[in-house]
Amino acid sequence: MSDSVNARLSLRDFALVLAVVTVWGFAFVPIRWALDTVPPFALAALRFLFACVPAVFFVKRPDVPWRTLVAYGFAIGVFQFGFLFTGMRLGMPAGLSSLVIQVQVFFTIGIAAWWLHDRLSWHAIVGAATAAAGILVLAAHKLEQGATTTLAGFALVVVAALGWAVGNVIAKRAAGRAEVDMLGMVVWSSLAVPLPLFAASLAFEGGARVVSTIVHMGWQPWACILFMSYFATLFALVVWNAMLHRYPTAVIAPFALLIPVSGLLGGAVFLEETLAPVQFAGGALVLCGLAWNVFGPQAREWIAEVFD
Repeated sequence: MSDSVNARLSLRDFALVLAVVTVWGFAFVPIRWALDTVPPFALAALRFLFACVPAVFFVKRPDVPWRTLVAYGFAIGVFQFGFLFTGMRLGMPAGLSSLVIQVQVFFTIGIAAWWLHDRLSWHAIVGAATAAAGILVLAAHKLEQGATTTLAGFALVVVAALGWAVGNVIAKRAAGRAEVDMLGMVVWSSLAVPLPLFAASLAFEGGARVVSTIVHMGWQPWACILFMSYFATLFALVVWNAMLHRYPTAVIAPFALLIPVSGLLGGAVFLEETLAPVQFAGGALVLCGLAWNVFGPQAREWIAEVFD
């Protein structure tokens, strides 16, 4: 791994990471809207089709092997979003999905530590564990309020989380070997995604019905797809991968635990969902954990100076 990797977030990068998790949290609202019209494999295929076309004609291919681009595209496009959308279609509620998929944080940290020998500090572990406790509080509230799921839907979302984690580590490894343009990485890897997803859609979702659905879609599902393509994919994935390259995985990955918090706020604003006090408590735990993860070293230095 590059020696230039830093342990402390700059203010600019901190703001960028917050913007990414805000976009991804809000994205569960258009995902839910779009799934009311479009079958899940077809929806994921359209998302990545518009992420790579027409951008692929204007963005230079990154200096990484084709196998890396295809592997990243399959991990993120086919496994993460193909399985996430299908799990939601099979009964996983959007809010619960946004919580369960966050096990990717621990998959990512574990795989990076094992495969890339990434640094893992105690303050990062404490921060991630505190944020995870907040996620458990939010999940417990969802279940208490009657959120239900199917075993198949739950299992697919966990597989989606593993796909996300593998994609994170592939991107970090590729960037660690050379200066890789992350926009090019996302655009060109997206080329590997639409065909297998469209094939899965034709096989499992009904060929003629899927084509008819896409042809006759109204403006709202198209707007949802374009938001997912340009904001949640091209902007958010590019910035996220750049941050994973620049900082230790254990510093960046836990920020994804803010996604359900952002999703809850999005649901409250756009889906008229109410927020209970226990949800604010869970969100506060997540924020405290992330604050310690980011500012823990500075806090420890300050405490040491005070009591020295």
